[in-house]
Amino acid sequence: QVQLQESGGGLVQAGGSLRLSCAASSSAISRHTMGWYRQAPGKQRELVAKHITGGITDYADSVKGRSTISRDKNTVYLQMNSLKPEDTAVYYCYSQNSPFSMVYWGQGTQVTVAS
Repeated sequence: QVQLQESGGGLVQAGGSLRLSCAASSSAISRHTMGWYRQAPGKQRELVAKHITGGITDYADSVKGRSTISRDKNTVYLQMNSLKPEDTAVYYCYSQNSPFSMVYWGQGTQVTVAS
């Protein structure tokens, strides 16, 4: 069983920055894809960014150029810059071994961007 613990959310003014962290409880995820989804009120959960084993990264168009995902062993980070009010959401860390395997989720961390 893998547990994911997020941190780093909070309230920030538009144009500001936040760095989210997600630490996994087990080194078993070393070969997993790890990343971040977000869910705003009344909207579906959407992929923000992912970090695939080998260093490949992928971003949603809405955050591309403003966000950077990185990874250090069992921890994945999401650096978000030039934040906009529409970035307001609960951000969930996830880990997955392969496209058809179980997805592990963190409990979520709230990001609120004030205009």
